[in-house]
Amino acid sequence: MTIRRVLGITVLAIVGVVLVGIGVVAYLYYEGLTHEPLAVAYGENCGVCHGENMEGTGQGTPLVGVAFRHGETVEEIAASIANGFPAQGMPGWSDILPETEIRKLAIYISERRSDLGRDFRVGMALEIPEGTLHSALHDFRIETFAEGLDPWPFSIAPLPDGAFLVTEKKRGLRIVSADGEPSPLIEGTPVAHADAFTVPLVALEIGTGWMMEVAAHPDYADNGWVYLHFGDRCTDCNAVGGAVSMNKVVRGRIDAGRWVDEETIWSAPLEDYSDMPDLAAGGRLCFDEVRRLYISVGMKGPVNYYGIQDLSEPYGKIHRVQDDGTVPADNPFLDDADAQPTAWTYGHRSPQGLECDHRTGRVWSTEMGPRGGDEINLLLPGRNYGWPIYSKGVDYDGTPVEYWKELGIALDLEQIEQPVVDLTPSPAVSSFVFYEGDAFPAWRNQMLVGTLKATELYRVEVDGDRVLARETLIEDLARIRDVEVGVDGLVYLLLEHASGGRIVRLVPASAG
Repeated sequence: MTIRRVLGITVLAIVGVVLVGIGVVAYLYYEGLTHEPLAVAYGENCGVCHGENMEGTGQGTPLVGVAFRHGETVEEIAASIANGFPAQGMPGWSDILPETEIRKLAIYISERRSDLGRDFRVGMALEIPEGTLHSALHDFRIETFAEGLDPWPFSIAPLPDGAFLVTEKKRGLRIVSADGEPSPLIEGTPVAHADAFTVPLVALEIGTGWMMEVAAHPDYADNGWVYLHFGDRCTDCNAVGGAVSMNKVVRGRIDAGRWVDEETIWSAPLEDYSDMPDLAAGGRLCFDEVRRLYISVGMKGPVNYYGIQDLSEPYGKIHRVQDDGTVPADNPFLDDADAQPTAWTYGHRSPQGLECDHRTGRVWSTEMGPRGGDEINLLLPGRNYGWPIYSKGVDYDGTPVEYWKELGIALDLEQIEQPVVDLTPSPAVSSFVFYEGDAFPAWRNQMLVGTLKATELYRVEVDGDRVLARETLIEDLARIRDVEVGVDGLVYLLLEHASGGRIVRLVPASAG
């Protein structure tokens, strides 16, 4: 065990006592329960003219409830603050405040304008919209497909017969039939641990040893393989002590309601297990066009940022293996004796979605940042995606993300891959899918992206690494944990809700 790992474990013991340590505090801040630092900065610099609550005064216009003529993105708001509008009596602030302070103000104003950063919206009223919803390319209806799931589901995967595999974080794996009927839990799968801590005020549950992504092999109809990504939990099995977990991927088959033929596809040594909550684990899977499997692992290190920039550690990486778990010969770090041989990309914080675009052969991810900095990324082999040395968001207290100073890593922005889509302020981006179906032909090959805090569904069209179009398809629905396309070409959304998880689907308005 290295000195660095011992120090990391010591720090964990100090900071991990209350609310399972840094991870919980981070997510509380992430969902916007603490805004005081930026609120103070706004009050000191902007409140006199624009009002304490951005309602406007005789000296300045309102900043909420109105359209901005000069752009509404964080970058455009920051430019407006920096340059000002002298003809309208607003001075430019670029000579008064540093660029980092101006961006912080822009993020805060954008959060308030979008009503993001309020709460987790776990207990929000759930109402499935009736009638037709209109969008730029298709009109559609939302209908309930399946109910009665645990409030904390994680993943759905379509099967050839119209059924879906479904994982529930604290329960395990089940099948929802093509008629929308949930089966009993599949027996014999890896254990999904039900004990969890409920964070006060927001009803968010955290824990270790959760069930995460389920994926059917692309040739499932022929081989029956089902892949499970879960938090493998053990107790007193390393120097951390107590209950710890780490991402693990296995495959097996389902025979008469039982899990059989299990094989380990990817795992980490027990010394890498930690008590960082599985909320930060990533936990997604996708297959590319030649059946290689991609595996997302978030900031599961023994302290919040430990090992993410270290290629020898499994944390904060997208890993790539063959469908049987062997290492592909063209993995980018295979010749580096100090690197994880399965590593594909690194510098990831909380990768909530992972998809392979079979049309182009490219791999994409969605990733939660801190306060701002949610991203849609094109994953290029061997590239560094920045965390925790750089983010387009700011840290929870409003300070820039500059952990390169503490970690002793030189910051070179040319070496950091920038997101294709910057989602600031943070909607708490979740999973997504490339639409491949016939029910909505104008959406074909475009991304449908779910969100948790914003409870919205986005359509994003990209060409290479350029964004051609972005549209909000659904607002104020519920926390959208997963998005999939069924064999019928309909779009299926897996919803988290305190009253019970459920699956809804988007149906063309002309159908029926």
